[in-house]
Amino acid sequence: MSVNNILEEELAKLNYSEAPLLKTVVPGQKTLEYLRRSEETESMARGGGRLPFIYEEARGSTVKDVDGNILIDITAGVAVSSVGRCHPRVIEAMREQMFKIMHASDLGSKHRTLLAEKVASIMPNGLRNNCITYFTQTGSGAVETAMAFARKITGRSQFVAFQGAYHGIWTSSGSLTTGDQYRKGTLKVPGVIHALFPYYYRFPFKVNSMEECENMCADYLDTLLNTPYTGANDVAAVILEPIQGEGGYIPLSPQFIERVKAACEKNGCLYIDDEVQAGAGRSGKMWVLEHTSVTPDILTWGKGMGSDMPMAGCSIRRDLAKCIEDGSQPNTFAANGVAAAACMTNIDILTENDRALLSRVSTVGTETLDYLKKAQTTTPFIGEVRGKGFMIGIELVADKTTKQPLDGQTVGRLIGVLLNNGVIMVPCGRYGNVFRFMPPLTITRDLIKKSCDALIESLNEVASL
Repeated sequence: MSVNNILEEELAKLNYSEAPLLKTVVPGQKTLEYLRRSEETESMARGGGRLPFIYEEARGSTVKDVDGNILIDITAGVAVSSVGRCHPRVIEAMREQMFKIMHASDLGSKHRTLLAEKVASIMPNGLRNNCITYFTQTGSGAVETAMAFARKITGRSQFVAFQGAYHGIWTSSGSLTTGDQYRKGTLKVPGVIHALFPYYYRFPFKVNSMEECENMCADYLDTLLNTPYTGANDVAAVILEPIQGEGGYIPLSPQFIERVKAACEKNGCLYIDDEVQAGAGRSGKMWVLEHTSVTPDILTWGKGMGSDMPMAGCSIRRDLAKCIEDGSQPNTFAANGVAAAACMTNIDILTENDRALLSRVSTVGTETLDYLKKAQTTTPFIGEVRGKGFMIGIELVADKTTKQPLDGQTVGRLIGVLLNNGVIMVPCGRYGNVFRFMPPLTITRDLIKKSCDALIESLNEVASL
């Protein structure tokens, strides 16, 4: 038996072997009852508030609802469960830590120092073993802190983000985010400028290639930052997702990211690399920036680093961190002991054996991208398939010629059909019409194929209604 087959067998053991298994129509009666109770007691402001699925148990890339249905989860808890849910090594590390210390407040603690050292050791070039890390519990908190630090370091006040960006939902981080549903009726800080993003599939100007699209956007950013009378005269930092997440799973070329960094250096502002969703191995390398020659000044991370536990942070180049005053940014729950143990073990799993798991993500991600692109020509609604590693976007359209986005009602119907075909997938994008392929990095090829085939079957089924 080949090494590849042995690895697939080992990964298969992390999941419910019978997945997908449908015992009832989804949502079942117990799910409907929990949904009713949830709507009476929980705020539906949360992202997936009314999705007709109620989690009860999970293993790896498979989840079980309260009615006993077992589905393949292509969401990974929105790109969080990087090594799969309830990984036995992560559980053991958490159990061991629980008997030592869990909460240590914001004082020094052994587990937090060990985690900071481990995080520093896996950063991209320029930050590797040359950074100071501030821990938070969410990506919003990491970006919020990065913005505060950038202001302190530079003495400047403005920020440049990009159209389609999602960097969080708090006051400062939410000002960077462009989604209408996150901005309406909320307080935003002044001084945020949104530059044109190279979304080639829906680019507003006539260009003949992705390269031309990116060059136009890079030229615009350089002009914005480095010529007079643009209004960008006090920029502390430019922040960029190297693969745009909520905006539609849009990958960027190394050349574009390198041009963004060059424009920042010319201006004298900082470059913040936001890898809360794209990092922790999802691109086939630990960080997307490792596909480039760029060194960030600050890197924000979260989601997949903690896997089953809340863990996030921002890592700042060591010389810049000297500008931050002691005690100026307290955080009571910084690097909780159990969350730190989970994060350290998660990093070990992602990076051991010369990062074999990440290499597999690159290989299997390309296979999946090719499989879905081939299906694009014969399957209704698929306008474009794009992405890198296990961060693939499938943009759905009502008309492939005009690129009219698939309407929300049809997208909702597709989610329901997919659930009843044994797969959980959730959309993103400007129009809410981009389905995300973002499973745990430990998912098997067999579960991937079943998921892709279920998506294709569901699209055909919805088109025939």
